[in-house]
Formats: sequence, C-alpha cells, structure tokens
Amino acid sequence: MDGNRGTQLIGAGAPSGGAGPEAAVPGVQVPCLHVEDLIGAVNSLRPGADSAELINQLRALEDLKSAAAALQARITVAFDAAQRSAEKELGVPAEEQGRGVGAQIALARRESPARGSRLHGLAKALVTEMPHTLTALDTGQLNEWRATLLVKETACLSAEDRCAVDEELAADTGVFDGAGDKAIIAAARTAAYRRDPRSVTQRASHAATERHVSLRPAPDTMTYLTALLPVAQGVAVHAALSRHADTLHSSGETRSRSQIMADTLVERTTGTPAGISGVEVQLVMTDRTLFQGEAEPARLPGYGIVPAAWARTLLTGDPEGGQELKLWLRRLFTAPGTGDLIAADSRARLFPAGMRRFIQARDDTCRTPYCDAPIRHFDHIIPWHDEGPTSLANGAGLCEACNHTKELTGWAARTRSATTRHVVEIRTPTGHTYRSTAPPLPCAREPEIEPARSRRHRRRLRNQAKALKYAHLTELQAA
Repeated sequence: MDGNRGTQLIGAGAPSGGAGPEAAVPGVQVPCLHVEDLIGAVNSLRPGADSAELINQLRALEDLKSAAAALQARITVAFDAAQRSAEKELGVPAEEQGRGVGAQIALARRESPARGSRLHGLAKALVTEMPHTLTALDTGQLNEWRATLLVKETACLSAEDRCAVDEELAADTGVFDGAGDKAIIAAARTAAYRRDPRSVTQRASHAATERHVSLRPAPDTMTYLTALLPVAQGVAVHAALSRHADTLHSSGETRSRSQIMADTLVERTTGTPAGISGVEVQLVMTDRTLFQGEAEPARLPGYGIVPAAWARTLLTGDPEGGQELKLWLRRLFTAPGTGDLIAADSRARLFPAGMRRFIQARDDTCRTPYCDAPIRHFDHIIPWHDEGPTSLANGAGLCEACNHTKELTGWAARTRSATTRHVVEIRTPTGHTYRSTAPPLPCAREPEIEPARSRRHRRRLRNQAKALKYAHLTELQAA
C-alpha cells in the first residue's frame, strides 16, 4: 500500500527562522542530498562500543528525528501552497482550494486522513506563526509531539498573540530545559491566558460542545470506552460509580472495586446485566471454528481478530451463567483456496442491504490506506455517473471524509485484478498511487506452496539469519 518512492531532493537545512510560506520552500542555495542516501547513512550506523557512546547515539538520532519533523513541516506548507496555486489556475473556487492536501499528506506519511489533517495544521502553524517553536524543533530542543502541544494550546489565540506567546516561550529562555509534557502545557496555557484571557475562557466554554463517546480496541478481547465530558459531569459519573462500588464492596461483594464500577456502567447504560440488548454484533467466523472446534480466529467488526474459543463462548453462552442471546446465522460463501468472497452483481443505483452487509464483512474498516475509521459510506469505486456498476467488485466501504476526498478534482480509484483478496488502487492529484487490499477473513487461506519449494525457501531463510547473526557477532567482537 506504499506510494511511489521517487528520488526527490530535499533541503539539508532550510532557513529555521522564516515565518512565511516562502521560507517553507527548501532553499535553492542550500546543499541538497538524496533521501535514499540519508536513509542509507542512518541504516549504516552500528551501536557504539561503550555505554556513553550508546547514549550519545540515542541523543543524536533523537535530534535527527526532530530536525526531520521540522523539515516535513516546511515541505508540507510548500506542498499546500503549490496545490492551491495549481487549483487556482484551474479555476477552483477559493473556498475549495486545498481540500485534498491533508489526505495526500496522510498517504505520504502513512497516517490516517484525520491524522494527516492535524499534521497539515501543525505545519502551517509552525511555519507561519511560531518560528521559535520551529527553531526548537530544528535543533532538537523539542520533539514533534511537544511542538504539537504548544500549537494546540495556542490555537484559540489570534496570529499576533500566538506569535507573542511563541517568542515568550522561545527555546533560549530555558522554558523547555528538562520540561515534560505537563510542564510545557502549563507554560503555554499560562502565557496564552496572560495574552488573551477572553479567548481562553471562550475556548473552555466551547469545549463542552465537543463532548463525545468513542470506542477503540484493547488487547485480549477488551475495548476502551472513552467519554469526553465537561468536568462537572465527568466527576459526577465517576463519583456515582464509586459510591455504588463502595456500597457493594462493604456488603461482601467478591468483585474488585474497579470491576464493580465497570459492570455498573454497562448495566446502567444498556439496561441489562450482561450489556448486550438488541444489537447486531456481526461476528465473522468459519463453520469449522463454530462447529468443529478448530482454532482459526474470528473477526469482530469494529474490534478486530478474536480467539476462536472466545467467539464460540460468545455464541453458545457462558457455562457459568451468562445471558442467553438470540442468534442468526448468515452464510458467506468464499472461493476455495483463497477465501475471497463470492456474490452476484446488482443493477441498483444504491447498494442493497445484503450487498452492504457483504462489503462491511469484507472490508471491516475504511479502505483508504492507513485509515482505520468505521465504514459510513458504501462507495462505487468507479463512480455511477461514469458507468461504474453496482457490484461487489466495484464497491468499497469508506468513512465519510475519505468518500468526500475521493470525489475531489485529480483523485481517481479503480479495482485491480488479484488472485486472492479485493484490491483497490487510489491515484492522487500528484500522480502517486496507493493500493488497498481487503483484510483477510478468518477463513482465508493463501494458495499453498509446493512442499519442496517451501522447504528450500525455509532453508534459505535460516541460512540468511545465521549469516546475519554471525556477522553481527563478528562486528561486536572486533569493536
């Protein structure tokens, strides 16, 4: 799914104090080098001989990462300016110019579209309004995350006040010396409030409108259910759960206090002790796993891969006394040997419910590379207005943002022939291409390699591993 890697040149040291878009373009008079040469130089490094040298190397590489992040910010702003200029010449309205920049940045940096938009905003703030923070990033006094914290905490200020805070917190003032994340956030908030207390107060009031609940996977078939709430409501919820847990615990309840709080949250939210009531879970597993006790894992949409035994327990019930669930079995037919889903086409303009369920089971999450967002739209890869058929081969699950980005000028997508799983090729306005392959189903099995060839392949891998091991030991002994 990687994009094309060219042999572009980048500036080895673009001006660090420039505050406008023109300063973001890698300087013509600055020595340049091939990106591949830089990567090769880093890969050629070997651990030092003594502990002091190892620490020095770690610090130097950390400084290199920070300098690279600063250069990425300059390149991002330069790319944004170039895209807007090109779109302006094409007659794109001003309010629509640059709409696909964040998505292209995300693909180039192997990040989700949401993360790409944040990196785009970070770069513009650093280059155009916070030159001192950018200099600190250049010189390794800040890493990219802590520069992000400074940008985030000053987002409510005007450009003039933000520049003033940036100057107040400049690296040469010693604010960043030995400071952790909390100290940097506190310093930025204090300086921002001193400059514009009204904007900071309004930001706090507006924050309540951003309250939400999110769900993300955790290890071992667990999940993180997170609620962003106003502080008073959050404290009240936690206090209510704590009081209930203390009451049950004092009456002899064997569960831990944390377990009681978690179980009470589920019960009070869903209205049932086990927490599952009238919700379609859509657990995907093979018939062999369900009926024959095989160990092939299952997949739970919205979570990911789960152990076979856990999936069977969810369907058949907890032997120690769990809630009895209503079960519906829906068969998905797959191609022998590959596990590729098989179904018929439809002439409908919109994907019928059965095909939507099918695409949901096949794609699991948004099909844009590096995007793990839930599927919200069932999209025609080749658009309907371009005579794209309403078929499973021409259908893909996308999140809302990626579906809108795909329709922008210069973007294109098509399916690619594959011997195994469904493949979509995405082309960006700059001509870079990225491939997205549908995740393997629990039943998917790649074609088997003939035994003799397989044995030769494994033997060759073992010999290569031994050669690398002995070469590394020889280097260490020589050092």
